[in-house]
Amino acid sequence: MPSDRDKMHDTVRAAYAAVATEDSGGCCGPQAREASGCCATPIHAEDFSARFGYSRAEMDLVPEGANLGLGCGNPQAIANMKPGEVVVDLGSGAGFDVFLAARQVGDGGRVIGIDMTHEMLAKARENARKGGYANVEFRLGEIEYLPVPDNTADAVISNCVINLSPDKAQVFREAFRVLKPGGRVAVSDVVRTAEMPPDLMDDDQLLCGCVTGATPLDDLNAYLADAGFADIRIDLKEDSRDVIKDWAPGKGIENYVVSADIEAVKPGGCCGGRC
Repeated sequence: MPSDRDKMHDTVRAAYAAVATEDSGGCCGPQAREASGCCATPIHAEDFSARFGYSRAEMDLVPEGANLGLGCGNPQAIANMKPGEVVVDLGSGAGFDVFLAARQVGDGGRVIGIDMTHEMLAKARENARKGGYANVEFRLGEIEYLPVPDNTADAVISNCVINLSPDKAQVFREAFRVLKPGGRVAVSDVVRTAEMPPDLMDDDQLLCGCVTGATPLDDLNAYLADAGFADIRIDLKEDSRDVIKDWAPGKGIENYVVSADIEAVKPGGCCGGRC
């Protein structure tokens, strides 16, 4: 019999496979919102990404179809990526953040995207081929068990994906493992700021829509600290509630979750990873 963990993965995998295979115009396109419950108001992917901090210049840099409008922030803005670095993207989808990171790390660097959905991987790999990206690769895997060796990455990024995991503490342990000493995490995700009522918690669409899986703030701090991270910083984006309310209009979800920028450093290395 499938475990609760497996059921959660299967639910999320099916929803995002539908987003990848249906030309839905982004997270809130007409087919995608029905398949994933991502939100209830149709919004074009570029408009959605702009509301969460991506510039038009950034969106113009990636291959068509890479930006599905699935994020809740912009980890590019906080990751401080440098030429020659190795970056791992947790839940890389169609490759949007991978391709932006690839431009920052340059030909001497490398970006590894991890996704558990075959359909997303196929889309990302095709986008990489179309864009001629030689410094990226996409690997099949669950973010709780990354197909990446120890001490590989200078930075681990993720955009609104960790909330979908049934074992978030394990995700942060894995991020710590694959980072080099001095490496850092730079994550955009949703954080729970108040207890949700049972009727919302039981809604699978709100799980796949990045709402009910949000980590309580105190738990998030504990997961990072227990994994071994230092210099933990969680910046709640209170103005994101105005966008989040459109994910499920009338349900009041903006009263319970908010987007956050999450940063932390694996101790060791040059200047604690901030030089």
